[in-house]
Amino acid sequence: MPHIQITLLEGRTPEQKRKIAARITDVMVEESGTSREGVSVAFVEVSPASFARAGVLVLDRQKT
Repeated sequence: MPHIQITLLEGRTPEQKRKIAARITDVMVEESGTSREGVSVAFVEVSPASFARAGVLVLDRQKT
């Protein structure tokens, strides 16, 4: 019964999330042998002011 949590910058559309969830679920079913009903996917959206890469907030990277 795998649960996959995906943390990403906010701004994806519901349609994009549907496609991501479906593909992640497909991979888990194929590779782990679990049922589709046993796979859950959660999206955790963070703002550019709350996400840093290489020590720099994404918000600050967008300004350059």
